Amino acid sequence: MTQPPSYPTPPVGGPPPAAGGVAPPPGQIPHGYAAPPQYAPPGYAPPGYAPPPWHAGPPGPLPPPLSPGGQPLASFADRLLAWLIDTALASAVSLVLFLPFFVILWWRMVTEMGRTNPDGSLVAPDMATFFLEFFLPIMLLQLGFLVVTLGFYWLYHVEYLKRGGQTVGKKVLNLRVVPIDPTRTLDRRMAGRRWLVQYLGGSLVPAGVYVDGLWQLWDKPWQQCLHDKFAETVVVKVSW
Repeated sequence: MTQPPSYPTPPVGGPPPAAGGVAPPPGQIPHGYAAPPQYAPPGYAPPGYAPPPWHAGPPGPLPPPLSPGGQPLASFADRLLAWLIDTALASAVSLVLFLPFFVILWWRMVTEMGRTNPDGSLVAPDMATFFLEFFLPIMLLQLGFLVVTLGFYWLYHVEYLKRGGQTVGKKVLNLRVVPIDPTRTLDRRMAGRRWLVQYLGGSLVPAGVYVDGLWQLWDKPWQQCLHDKFAETVVVKVSW
């Protein structure tokens, strides 16, 4: 009885040998056979491998929006702090200028109202004297206070601003007012239009100062307040 020919036993985990008992060269896998599993150490990734999106880490912070001139736009918090500094400075200067007049007028009013007759009773105030010596001076003093304050604000927010695009508050926060057109230079006309909307418009229109200041939060793409739009300017962050 004829015995079937015997063949060498295929190696474990690899393909059977080719005819004649010779195994194929490494890396060449005959058709119909699967490649043996390859071992990779933990954390190893072959060159060119990109993890799927769900394996990506948390996104980094978005870059700040830029002005047409390529400078980062100022944030709402920085602009608010700069405005508070400028307002406190302007209020302090106005108070120093007018405080002596208010003190003198108040002292005269208290002295006149405290006058007594020989019997100890208070002297009845004369309305004409009260109007001419107290009420009218108070009204004139308040009017003068308003005029001087507006004049100081014009010098501070127009003449001083146009020289370098910064007030004291903006210098502290490293902010600068620049034209939205990077080829232009900030001038008196732009600074004056900013001042008209920001201070006069904000004071005369009910809640106008809040609408003007908060407009930056939803304005796109330059994060402008209304006075910026009217003057065609933006506020940017600088490094000096």
